[in-house]
Amino acid sequence: MARRSRKSRSRGLLPRAGRWLLWLNLAVALVLGGWYLAQPEPRRQEVVRLVQNAFERNKQVSPLDVAWDIWQLYYADSAAGTIAEGDKSIVYGGAPRAAGPAAPAFRVLTNQAYAVGYSDALGNPVWAAYRVADMKKLPEAPPRPARFETDRRTVARISHDDYTGSGYDRGHMAPNHAIATRHGEAAQRETFLMSNIVPQLHALNAGLWKGLEMKIATSWPARYGEVWALTGPVFGERPERLRGRVAVPEAFYLIVIDEIEGRLRTLAFLIPHEAAPTGDAARYLTTIDEIERRTGLDFLHELEDEAEQAVEAQRAGRVW
Repeated sequence: MARRSRKSRSRGLLPRAGRWLLWLNLAVALVLGGWYLAQPEPRRQEVVRLVQNAFERNKQVSPLDVAWDIWQLYYADSAAGTIAEGDKSIVYGGAPRAAGPAAPAFRVLTNQAYAVGYSDALGNPVWAAYRVADMKKLPEAPPRPARFETDRRTVARISHDDYTGSGYDRGHMAPNHAIATRHGEAAQRETFLMSNIVPQLHALNAGLWKGLEMKIATSWPARYGEVWALTGPVFGERPERLRGRVAVPEAFYLIVIDEIEGRLRTLAFLIPHEAAPTGDAARYLTTIDEIERRTGLDFLHELEDEAEQAVEAQRAGRVW
């Protein structure tokens, strides 16, 4: 009889624990619902989009991302400066310009979905800029072209074969996947122009660098609506050259920009060419000021001076 009584009592605890869990979930739902209703309409729309994207498998948004983003976007002091005016369809804050002795001469080549500053002397783009917006459903990317094409607008006329047998990948600066899924096959083919390509070790190209490109293509637009990217190589004083023509970078930079309620959040990475293929990208976070020092380029110059200084001096505390 005593044993049966204990079993009976243990069975009675389960419904009681279940009721407590139900009340806890209900209380959390009421708090969140009250918070949501108290927000201005633009925030409510952002939160709805963020939650909906958490259910889209190919957008790589987790429930933890939703909670973190609500905190970071609306309560943490993670933004600076003020947003840029003018045309932001491809480049944010104005096309980068030469502003220091490290900057080579380049000219701007504009394509359907991205632009580059191309240096014929280096046989490389020194910067590439593109914008990636969220979509309700991300389509499948068209198949990759089999070869890279020489850009006839350039004097250097670097070809696919200049990289053959070099030990380096043909590394995209404006990425294939992000542009193919947003702009279609014709725009995708333009990312395979050699004016968009730099020598990149396979370990980086297929590892850490690819991981960041996929966040730009999927997770970050899904979480923030749209992001802009500025990316390119960093060269030493006497770079190695493929076939005496194509300079090999010693590092790569990547700047990601997000607008939030009239202010800017940025991520700035400076990644050594020999970086491990896996690991925490946060170790390579830096400031835009440091990237400008290493490249001689001037970014975001269309911002008001005070806003530009605040944004470019800020180092993100973590990767979004």
